[in-house]
Amino acid sequence: MLQQLTDRVFFLPCDPATDRPCLGYLRGDRFSVMIDAGNSPAHAALLLEELRGAGLPRPRFVALTHWHWDHTFGLPGLDAAAAACSRTGRMLERMLGWKWDDASMAERLRAGEDILFCDEMIRREYPDRGKIALRPADLLYEDRLDLLPGGCSCRLLRVGGPHSDDCVTALIPEEGVLFLGDAYCEDMHHGEPHYPRAATERLISSLRALDFTVAVGGHCPPLSRADLFGYLEGVEKR
Repeated sequence: MLQQLTDRVFFLPCDPATDRPCLGYLRGDRFSVMIDAGNSPAHAALLLEELRGAGLPRPRFVALTHWHWDHTFGLPGLDAAAAACSRTGRMLERMLGWKWDDASMAERLRAGEDILFCDEMIRREYPDRGKIALRPADLLYEDRLDLLPGGCSCRLLRVGGPHSDDCVTALIPEEGVLFLGDAYCEDMHHGEPHYPRAATERLISSLRALDFTVAVGGHCPPLSRADLFGYLEGVEKR
């Protein structure tokens, strides 16, 4: 069910059953912005239905926080323009050539292009993997893009971090809200899940420079600023 954080900011909570991440929404005076596209058109449609029920307009833009499947495979179900940092855009183009039969998925596991957790969750979200479709980004930027929907702003910043070097946060400074995507998460693609010290330190430094009071992660409930940094500083010291 759609949750409201502030007058302008809403989110659809994550669902671990098929690794559906949190989806964000910013209501502007001129247009609205969705944060992340979801892990399937069905996931994206769930948010659109919730918006319709709440009398909120469909988003004109969808901001992608990074390339991983659970944040991008919902794109074909949206008519919003997709904004992505250039690193995310390159990975989307690469995934356009991926196949989803058992042999191809097994080969990506063997080659380290994917991990078992994602493989299992994709199979759960898509009982018919022939329905998997991808879509490239419509708008690319390097490290920062400011969307100005009216009455507020949405600042997209590439912060990188342990999870993926293309990780982007979406800051709505007027509302004091930061959408983290998975920037706060561990590295899951290089051995056992872990937080590399240097990447974690850089992430903490980047996030400390941002003015927000509430952080919304891709796979957790909203956190206060203090709780977010308490968590990250804890894993940094492990």
